Amino acid sequence: MRAQAVFEMGTVLRNGEQLVITLVLPTLLLVVLARTGLVDLGTEDRISLVAPGVLALAVMSTAFTSQAIATGFDRRNGVLRLLATTPLGRGGLLAGKILGMACVQAVQMTVLVVVAVVLGWRPDVAGVPAALVVLVLGTSAFTALALLLAGTLRAEAVLAVANLVWVLLLAGGGVVLPADLLPGPMGSLATLLPSGALGEGLRTALTGGGLPLAPIVVLTVWTVAAGALVSRAFRWS
Repeated sequence: MRAQAVFEMGTVLRNGEQLVITLVLPTLLLVVLARTGLVDLGTEDRISLVAPGVLALAVMSTAFTSQAIATGFDRRNGVLRLLATTPLGRGGLLAGKILGMACVQAVQMTVLVVVAVVLGWRPDVAGVPAALVVLVLGTSAFTALALLLAGTLRAEAVLAVANLVWVLLLAGGGVVLPADLLPGPMGSLATLLPSGALGEGLRTALTGGGLPLAPIVVLTVWTVAAGALVSRAFRWS
């Protein structure tokens, strides 16, 4: 499992397209939103609002988009079916993927937090435990959705849908910008999406708002529902 995790991590970090989605774009978005006035955030302390949202975007990029694409093409090429017959087994294969993704996320969080601190971010240290709970639930929800997508659609469809969903959630899913800054009913809808719940949960925890109960409930429901569908619908080949 450790060897599989190292392989999974190396695959993401060596792939230019996935590296752009998981690390380069979130970093650029952090700098642009924190240092320019292209988007009216309604506050002078832009970095405190933007940094948690960009961390949420990074989680979504790795746990959903990157994981869905990688698993979808592994499934098409027969990698999942073949590795499932080795001593690694299906459980070991999934564990290796999850461990590899966790390592990539650790790199993401380190880079983005360092950049945000350099830009002036001072998160509430007391909210870090609550933020970690939200991060784990967000990762679980998006991983389950990624496996549901990768295990039911053709690889080419997974590539198109995963990237399209990433763009749509970035634009109107409440992940980077708070739901109350979105127009009309989009704000109310965003709070019920895993992207909006993840972004709002991290913003609440890291700005001293305490334990974000509503986002935690939303992420738990998405995790359980998507996990149940994966157990029924996922196809290994």
